[in-house]
Amino acid sequence: MPFAAITYDIKAGYEKEISEIFGNFRRVGSPVVQDESGGETARILSTAVFIRDDTMVRVIEYEGDLDAIARHMATQPGVREVEEKLAPYLSRPRATDTVEGFVATFRRSLLTCMAQMSVRDAA
Repeated sequence: MPFAAITYDIKAGYEKEISEIFGNFRRVGSPVVQDESGGETARILSTAVFIRDDTMVRVIEYEGDLDAIARHMATQPGVREVEEKLAPYLSRPRATDTVEGFVATFRRSLLTCMAQMSVRDAA
């Protein structure tokens, strides 16, 4: 399963406040991402958030179409709430208040995966 990692430029020294935001995170309604006809296009398997100094990284393990996952995340109330609550702690604002803005920000923030290994890949 592939991983995606997106970065957030944050103000240093607010780890506790940011931790509290994610501690109260409302999970997505379903890990399954569907297209307009109801067919499954992707699935979110797991997420994790890491922080150090002025950088925060959200890691997403997924199956399927990453753009579909970004669009799905853009419409989720919990994700929108986190983005709104993070705004005061960002050193670089994120235009995530629309689906288009969220997807564009997601793409700009995406780190390039250099290597990925899993015991699931071993035969």
